[in-house]
Amino acid sequence: MTLELRSISKTVDGDVHVSDVSLACGAGSFNVLLGPTLAGKTSLLRLMAGLDQPSDGRVFMDGTDVTGRSVRKRDVAFVYQQFINYPGFSVFDNIASPLKVAGYKKDDIAARVEKIAELLAIGPYLARKPLELSGGQQQRVALARALVREAKLVLLDEPLANLDYKLREELRAELPKLFADTGSIVVYATSEPEEALLLGGQVVVLHEGRVQQAGPTLDVYKQPASLQAARTFADPPLNTVSGTKSGEQIRLAGENSVALRVNGKATAVADGRSCTIGFRPHQLRLERGNAEDVEVKGRVTLTEITGSESFIHIDALGERWTALAHGIHAPAIGSEIALYLDPGEVFVFAGREEADG
Repeated sequence: MTLELRSISKTVDGDVHVSDVSLACGAGSFNVLLGPTLAGKTSLLRLMAGLDQPSDGRVFMDGTDVTGRSVRKRDVAFVYQQFINYPGFSVFDNIASPLKVAGYKKDDIAARVEKIAELLAIGPYLARKPLELSGGQQQRVALARALVREAKLVLLDEPLANLDYKLREELRAELPKLFADTGSIVVYATSEPEEALLLGGQVVVLHEGRVQQAGPTLDVYKQPASLQAARTFADPPLNTVSGTKSGEQIRLAGENSVALRVNGKATAVADGRSCTIGFRPHQLRLERGNAEDVEVKGRVTLTEITGSESFIHIDALGERWTALAHGIHAPAIGSEIALYLDPGEVFVFAGREEADG
């Protein structure tokens, strides 16, 4: 099974939902669509499923053009964030319904349903009706109904968002394993960078309906191709500051300006031209890590302590930054603080960041 989108676009009443997206997904691949709300994730999933038709472009499955083919004629399982169950059916019959339609034998149905129900921790509730369950349990029923089918294309639209934290963490680790031997193509939409990293596989970074970057998840995280891709793949938000290239150094803007020796990271930036430096909160440290670290002074505006970590918000070089430090740190609001940045860890993007970010 292969899935290919060729220059797919979707416009509704003049509003662009998806713009010129081309993707290819191979058999057995786990693919993550990462982007904020209104990035086009759900629109793209619906086009893959055949629930919507593209305004332009074509959809191919196994090399066959299925652009006009309805969802009923595609081997697709779809799970939404807002779960959908049959209220009059028991949990068992909800999960078993696609297997019954497909003509599976009774014993095979029972074995499949019990296996997936145990995995999703809903085994004790198979005789109940969905409305007798909690919201998180109902979502698990909807997820189980999609998983039990072993469809060739499985589309998951933020399916874990309504689950409790512990189960969500467990399933994030288990989902890729579940599909590893099925040969199914899995496309999983999320707005959480951490979730994309935990799921692994391939990632497609979306912003306003356009693909910003696609590739192996860790590669995209470590080497974002654009400022927007870096912003999308950062939670807490990416820290940025404008600068000017001078040889192998970039002089950062603002009062008490400092220079970073970036050693080949700014090859796309012409000498003397403006650029934008980006770095993640955990890369802004309270202590010097090595001799190459650059000290930046800032003024504390807010501290948030989670117990194991502290988020320290500062004003530095005319920008508002966040530092993520392990342990409890509570510098006084308004106090000056020294933070350290490793030039080898920063991202460098051509052009000066727009004022609205």
